[in-house]
Amino acid sequence: MSLVHAAHGSGDPTGPAGSVHPTGEPPANGGRGFLRTVGAYAALAKPRVIELLLVTTIPAMFLAARDIPSPWLVLATLVGGTMAAGSANALNCVIDADIDKVMKRTKRRPLVRDSVPRLGALIFGLALGLASFAVLLLTVNLLAAALAIATILFYIFVYTLVLKRRTPQNVVWGGAAGCMPVVIGWAAVENTVAWPAFVMFGVIFFWTPPHTWALAMKYREDYERAGVPMLPVVATPQHVARQIVVYSWVMVGWTLLLAPATSWLYTAFAALAGAWFLFYAHRLYAAVRAGEQTKPMSLFHRSNTYLMIVFCALAVDSAIGLPVLGLPF
Repeated sequence: MSLVHAAHGSGDPTGPAGSVHPTGEPPANGGRGFLRTVGAYAALAKPRVIELLLVTTIPAMFLAARDIPSPWLVLATLVGGTMAAGSANALNCVIDADIDKVMKRTKRRPLVRDSVPRLGALIFGLALGLASFAVLLLTVNLLAAALAIATILFYIFVYTLVLKRRTPQNVVWGGAAGCMPVVIGWAAVENTVAWPAFVMFGVIFFWTPPHTWALAMKYREDYERAGVPMLPVVATPQHVARQIVVYSWVMVGWTLLLAPATSWLYTAFAALAGAWFLFYAHRLYAAVRAGEQTKPMSLFHRSNTYLMIVFCALAVDSAIGLPVLGLPF
């Protein structure tokens, strides 16, 4: 599917902000129309998704510094990272507009409602990507800027254009794009990438399938209607729930690999939060096996809480600066 499509009308009889009626009179609600347009472009960036990415970026910077990093560096990294994530999300909306039209979960997105022209969304996404590179290059460093652009390209060309519509492993491998903010945060502080950054990458990598598959269990019919082969579409609920349990165990074990770079505080929180999440993952699996009615969205929401607990513990541990456990050899 081409990124470039003919622009559609807004469907608003008053036209976009700054337009005039056929009589030549300016619309009375031009100000509100302008704000709606700004809001529609902002929605293309999927700000709720970006919030979660920022939750992981800041603790990665704290761990890299093993202290509280420069507030200006944190701000610059967050601004550039937000632009990069917004660019990837906006371009994703352009490519997946046909899917979004047939899914109830996405029916209110700007391109579905024709509140933003497709060409405008494309230009917006590309401009955000270029701006993110410029901001990170000028205020952070070249490595962080290059990693941000690599993330955008991977999300668009590997996940959205290749994996998403072709394989039920789409979110497993395509989810790597969502793991990159921690690497970018580390690179912003250290101007290099060390092993703790790769471990944090792995935490989010193994977190993504349980998180996304729980959502897809709820909206299985949506994905099936759109022709997206998410795992819950092509596999039995029991198989999906089993895979959620497997990935959850690997994820929790992976968080503990950060113990040598942290203190007992992080390790304790990671272990307790992991046990809490595993309890609910196993409960979902047991309910599916028993043929009971399940609520996969409760696990979806708990996965967000779990990730925030782990990364907030990482930030607090680093800010306090307790002695690291280190390697046992």
